Amino acid sequence: MNSIYAFVVGPLAWIAWGIFILGSIYRLTSMYSLAKKKDGSSLYYMNWKYSLRSILHWLNPVGTLGWQRSPVTALVTFIFHICLVLVPIFLLGHVVLWDQFFGISWPTIPENISDILSIVVVVCCIYFGLRRFLQRDVRYLTSSKDWLALAVPGLVFLTGVLAYHQIGDATVMLTLHILCGEFMLASIPFTRLSHMLFTVFTRAYIGSEFGGVRRVKDW
Repeated sequence: MNSIYAFVVGPLAWIAWGIFILGSIYRLTSMYSLAKKKDGSSLYYMNWKYSLRSILHWLNPVGTLGWQRSPVTALVTFIFHICLVLVPIFLLGHVVLWDQFFGISWPTIPENISDILSIVVVVCCIYFGLRRFLQRDVRYLTSSKDWLALAVPGLVFLTGVLAYHQIGDATVMLTLHILCGEFMLASIPFTRLSHMLFTVFTRAYIGSEFGGVRRVKDW
């Protein structure tokens, strides 16, 4: 088991990071080329003012009509994404690994707070799953790709919580957590999780079109 763990935190981690970085570069460049080929004029009306205006409104939980119509879902969505970003970056165990491999570190979140935030992510995933299953219009639009994009981060945080509380074999659970994290990292450019790469650009494009061309709001 120790040899498997060493492989997971060593070579496999480098492979996952390589796939993520190269895959992200490929997806971003290919999407840029596609946009230039299919709608080259859109690149000319990209506008910082309307782009930032749109992004800032969509970063406000009550800043858009869509969020206002579904306040619970909006709140859960914002909490989910905030925790999803904070925990991996500021978790003590993760910062220790960065210090071990690269000699860099930064402030961390207390472990009990990280644990609570991780449980919150799992609860949010359950909410999103129930919503996709029970809400008719959302269920109609849901595909297997959506379930995968929901299951992957859910498993990453669930195994992390189980490993932290030493539920089950500690080494096995920690190895599973790392494997899930590496799978999530490598899958970002090629699954629905790729919205983390494209959201800013998509929002900027829509904001520029609606504000600069149609002269209307996009929120």
